[in-house]
Amino acid sequence: MTRKIGFYAVVAYVLYGLFFYWYLFQYTSPTLPFEFQGSRADPSTFLNSRELVLSEEYSRVRNFLFFISTPFEWLLYLFILLFGFSKAFKKWGESSAKYKPLQTAIYLFWLNITAFVLTFPLGYISYSLSKTYHISTQSFPSWMKDEMIDFWVNYVILYLLVIVLYWLMKKSQKRWWLYAWFLSIPFTLFITFIQPVVIDPLYNDFTPLKDKALEAEILKLASASNIPANHVFEVNMSDKTSALNAYVTGIGSNARIVLWDTSLKELENDEILFVMAHEMAHYVEKHIYIGIGISLFFSLFGLYFVYKLMHWIVNRWGDALKISRVEDIHSFPLVLLLISMLLFAVNPVTNLISRYEEKRADDYAVQFTEDPEAGIVTFQKLAKTGLSEINPPLLVKIFRYSHPTMLERISKLEEESIRLQNQQQE
Repeated sequence: MTRKIGFYAVVAYVLYGLFFYWYLFQYTSPTLPFEFQGSRADPSTFLNSRELVLSEEYSRVRNFLFFISTPFEWLLYLFILLFGFSKAFKKWGESSAKYKPLQTAIYLFWLNITAFVLTFPLGYISYSLSKTYHISTQSFPSWMKDEMIDFWVNYVILYLLVIVLYWLMKKSQKRWWLYAWFLSIPFTLFITFIQPVVIDPLYNDFTPLKDKALEAEILKLASASNIPANHVFEVNMSDKTSALNAYVTGIGSNARIVLWDTSLKELENDEILFVMAHEMAHYVEKHIYIGIGISLFFSLFGLYFVYKLMHWIVNRWGDALKISRVEDIHSFPLVLLLISMLLFAVNPVTNLISRYEEKRADDYAVQFTEDPEAGIVTFQKLAKTGLSEINPPLLVKIFRYSHPTMLERISKLEEESIRLQNQQQE
């Protein structure tokens, strides 16, 4: 049974990979619909011929890596169970430490380091791809430093979750998923609260915006939107990427509006103000809190499905997976596998909600600044520096895009610009 499960899993993964290779490299075409050709959203109007080719190549390879990476993790966790590695990691923990918390820490370390090593090639390919197409400016040592920070941050968070989760499993075999969900509420709020001041600075340096005249203009926008902001932060991303970005993060007193220094170098002040108005819309419309609420809503049903699926899988294939009891810690790779699969499955829904929120933020920025031209130029620059797809294939949009496509955003702003020009003429 073990060999049969492994064989069918590999075959399914290969067929899945072949399908997406065909879909991305053979079936789909970057050609715009006729009605958008020659418009401001047409990449041929703001990209040269070489940039058009590079954008197409880069996007296809990057999308392919996305679609094969997540199922590769599923295959990895499956084989860790099938070959008894998870059980071995547990034994190593028990033989190396006397106390249960230390045993769990050792188990998780071996599980995480195994997953890290086996997924490293895909991560390195993605990094090399960005370097090749001059999206990434990050040196290999700097990239490895970020990878190590990722490893240890995830390790600490995972350790806290595992300790609580398996304690709940042993205390209440039928209701652990519900109690875990209740505890996830304050934990999620806590992580979101500390992220801007504890986690994010591990990767980059954040400082108040150096251009005080620009900061004054941004804070004026914030005041007009009733946002209690005293600072706008800039982050040194130019050592890592040539792409442009800005975002809102955190909640409560730790909420921050952040601009990448690449955006400061590439965008004009009116374009930066449009971006800032967009980001302020997320604060005004409580999108961060809505996102937390949606996440908790899905996690409730997700934990319940994990509970039901784990019992069903262990009852049916427990021997092949080397799992005797659900509440034994060496079943944890199955938890990770199921959560990853469920997250992938709900991705289209969460992306759809996010695209709606981003559209609302674009509309807010237009209404607030009355400058759709600044938005058009900004999105053109974003597409140019990031070699972004203007009109991605349907499955790519569904599974990858948390923002409207550049085609949708620029064409909407172009319509708004024409409307405002007509009003002024009248």
